[in-house]
Amino acid sequence: MLIQSRPGETSQSAHERVYRHLRTRIMHGELAPGTALTLRGIGKDYGVSMTPAREAVRRLAAEGALMLSSSGRVSTPELSNERIEELAALRALIETELASRALPRAHIALIDRLNAINGQIAEAVAKHDAVAYIRLNLEFHRTLYLRAQAPAMLAMAETVWLQLGPTMRKLYGRLQRTEVPQQHKLIVAALRAGDEPGLRLSIRTDVTQGLRMLVT
Repeated sequence: MLIQSRPGETSQSAHERVYRHLRTRIMHGELAPGTALTLRGIGKDYGVSMTPAREAVRRLAAEGALMLSSSGRVSTPELSNERIEELAALRALIETELASRALPRAHIALIDRLNAINGQIAEAVAKHDAVAYIRLNLEFHRTLYLRAQAPAMLAMAETVWLQLGPTMRKLYGRLQRTEVPQQHKLIVAALRAGDEPGLRLSIRTDVTQGLRMLVT
């Protein structure tokens, strides 16, 4: 991957560009757990100097998206079972609340959009495209949670997704999906019926059941 620098780009805007793009790659599972990165390699990939690369890495490390050792080694996190369980619990707490807040605003246009995303997920499953699957799965959840109109809570959820990105790539390899997750269909059904308990249960199951496979 080589992304050319932009004419007239300042160091600050270069840092922001590298940060945003690398953050997206990590969140969507493009990098497996334990993938080693170097500032020189990042700089070469994005066409920037060491300074913007270093600032982007520091920012991502502060969010838990990258691990920065005392020796300067940079890598994507390899999460312990305890850490996976903790992040799964956070997802269950935050995302069930977001879904509940979104429910009163879940009009037919939202339900149609979620069904359309499920259709795209089915295509990604058929192609065995792990990155597309993870990206679309997060888009499904984000689309619903945006209706909650709770930006601080959604930002917290996205931070958890970011820390789990490489682990989700590992999980996809174990799941061997053949169809859209059943819980996605139950989430849509609960939204259509205005069923808050059913919605909370489906969200909680969806965001935790897969991760449990990695800690057993």
